[in-house]
Amino acid sequence: MKKNRKFPGSLECLGDVCDFVTHCAKECNLNEAQVYAVQLAVDEATTNIIEHAYKGHLPNEFEITCEELPEGLQVVLHDTGKAFDPASVPLPLLNVPLEELRSRGLGVFLMRKMMDVVEYDFSPEDGNVLRMVKKKGG
Repeated sequence: MKKNRKFPGSLECLGDVCDFVTHCAKECNLNEAQVYAVQLAVDEATTNIIEHAYKGHLPNEFEITCEELPEGLQVVLHDTGKAFDPASVPLPLLNVPLEELRSRGLGVFLMRKMMDVVEYDFSPEDGNVLRMVKKKGG
C-alpha cells in the first residue's frame, strides 16, 4: 500500500490530515496505540510545517505519503517552506510545571517519542522532507 495526498498549508486541514493517516495506519494493521502515535506525530509535524515552514506565506501546500513497509508504516511529509533542522531543537525541560514548559521543542520531542524512526532532510531544490516510521508490534 502506498498513498499520497496534498494538503493546503492551513490549520483547517488538520482534521483531513488525521483522517488520512488514520486510514493508512489502520490499513497497515497497526494497533490502536500505534495508530494514535502516528496521529499525534503527524499532527505535530503538520502544525510545524504550517506555523514555521510557511508562516502563512505561499507556496502553502504540502504532501504526505504513507507507505506500508514490511516492518510497519512509513509517513513522509514534504514541504517547500523554510528549512528546519529538528536536531537543532533542544530537549524540553519536562521536570517543570506544565505552565512553565517551553512551547517550542515539545512537538519535536513528541514525534521522536511516538515514532520509531524520525529523519529529516532539506535541499534548496527539493525542500523539506520528514520521514517517520512506526513499526508493527511491540
